[in-house]
Amino acid sequence: MKTNSKYLGLVTKKFNDFFLVDLKNQENSANSQKFLCKVKKSINFKDQLIYVGDEVTIEKIDFKTKRAIITSLKKRKNLLVRPSVANISNIYVTFSVEEPELNLSQVNRFLISAESIGVEVSLVLTKCDLISDKKRSYLLDKFQKWGYQAITLNLQKSDCFKNLLAELKQKKCSIFMGPSGVGKTTLLNMIIPGLQNSTSPVSNKIKRGKNTTRNVELFSMSNQSYIVDTPGFNMQPLEVDIKLLPNLYSEIYKQVIEEGIKCKFRNCLHLNDEGCNLNKTFERYSFYKEMIESSKSHYYQNQED
Repeated sequence: MKTNSKYLGLVTKKFNDFFLVDLKNQENSANSQKFLCKVKKSINFKDQLIYVGDEVTIEKIDFKTKRAIITSLKKRKNLLVRPSVANISNIYVTFSVEEPELNLSQVNRFLISAESIGVEVSLVLTKCDLISDKKRSYLLDKFQKWGYQAITLNLQKSDCFKNLLAELKQKKCSIFMGPSGVGKTTLLNMIIPGLQNSTSPVSNKIKRGKNTTRNVELFSMSNQSYIVDTPGFNMQPLEVDIKLLPNLYSEIYKQVIEEGIKCKFRNCLHLNDEGCNLNKTFERYSFYKEMIESSKSHYYQNQED
C-alpha cells in the first residue's frame, strides 16, 4: 500500500545515500516501523547534511516495500561532531576506575566538552569491582564536589545497572561518551538486547582499548526514547567562547549564580584578574586555569593567522 501522506520520522541509521527512518506510533512503541529512504532530488536543505538523530518528514511511503522519500529536515537542537549525531538530550561521560586507570584531567576535559553542548550531563564509572568500597566512596565524594552524582557500575553483575536502565528509558536520546577500553561497548551490549558488538581488551602498551564499534545508530529503549551506539573514542572538540567557559564549571557557576559573588569586572575570567572574588580552593581550579590559558593561546594564535 502506498500513500502520499506526510509523516514525521527519526533517522536511526545512515549508509551511503540511504537513511533508515523510524516512524513511530505516538502511543505504542510496539508499532514502530522503519523505512529505507532517499532524499528527494530537488531538495538540498540549504546545503545541510542529514545525520543520525535528525527529525525528517517522509512522503511517498510504500508500506509493503518499506520505502519512502525524505522531503524536509526539521531544525535540530544540537549536533555532535564526533561521532556525527543530532538532537542529543543526555550525555553519559563514561570512565573506568581501573584498567585503564582513572585520569582526572581527562575526565574533566570530557565533562567540560559535554557541558559545552548544552544538554544534561552525567558521569558513569565502570569496573568498580576492581576497587575497594573505600576507594569507591572516595571517588563518589570527589565527584560530588565537582557537581556530579557519579553512577558506579560493575559490568560483571547485571543487577548493577537496573537503575541506569530505568533512567535511560525516561530520556529522549542518550549517548555514552568516553575513551575506548572503559566498557562502553560491554555496557551497550547489556542495555540493548541482541546488539552484540565486539569488544577488545585493553592494550598493555598504551593502556586503552581499541575501537570496535564502527557505525552510528539509534536503538529504541522505549516509546520515544533512544540510545546511540557509537564508535569508540568520542570527545567533542572544545570550541567555546572563552567568556562562557566559567559557566561550564559547576563550582564557579554555583558561586556566581547561586551565591551571588561579584567580581570587580563583569567579564572576569577568575585567574589573576583585579578585583576577582572567586574562592579558588576547589579541586578543579587547576584544570580550569589550564583550559583558560590554552583557550587564550588558541584565540591569539588564530588572530595572528
